[in-house]
Amino acid sequence: MTEKKEHLLIVFENLSKTKNECSCEILSECGLSDITVKQIGYLKIIDEHGDVTFSRLAKITRNSKPTITEMVNKFVKMDCVYKEKSPEDGRIFYIRLTEKGRRIARAEENALLRVIEKMAGSLDEKEIDTLINLLEKVW
Repeated sequence: MTEKKEHLLIVFENLSKTKNECSCEILSECGLSDITVKQIGYLKIIDEHGDVTFSRLAKITRNSKPTITEMVNKFVKMDCVYKEKSPEDGRIFYIRLTEKGRRIARAEENALLRVIEKMAGSLDEKEIDTLINLLEKVW
């Protein structure tokens, strides 16, 4: 590997490390530093789909209803979700995120925003424009 590529690798590793630290910081703020990646994934799915029922979540995640029930009950104990009875049909419950659950579901996105804020605080306008142009050229 050339010296420039090695340097680029180090820079991206540092960016990734900073993002991960920000994610961990957000999860710690929520008091859930031991939450699993899979659990965060389920919270993201609930966040993305809004009015999601147990059946719908089971279908989306390709899990059984008992598995979803167990997971949701765990999330309720963690104060990440709550169940809300449907006003139209009392047999149907919606799974809703609490504020804490929303923060966890969006932790990765918020971590990226924190990294961007750090970068923007270190660069002037022209440097930010140059960085944007370079990154757009790659992607």
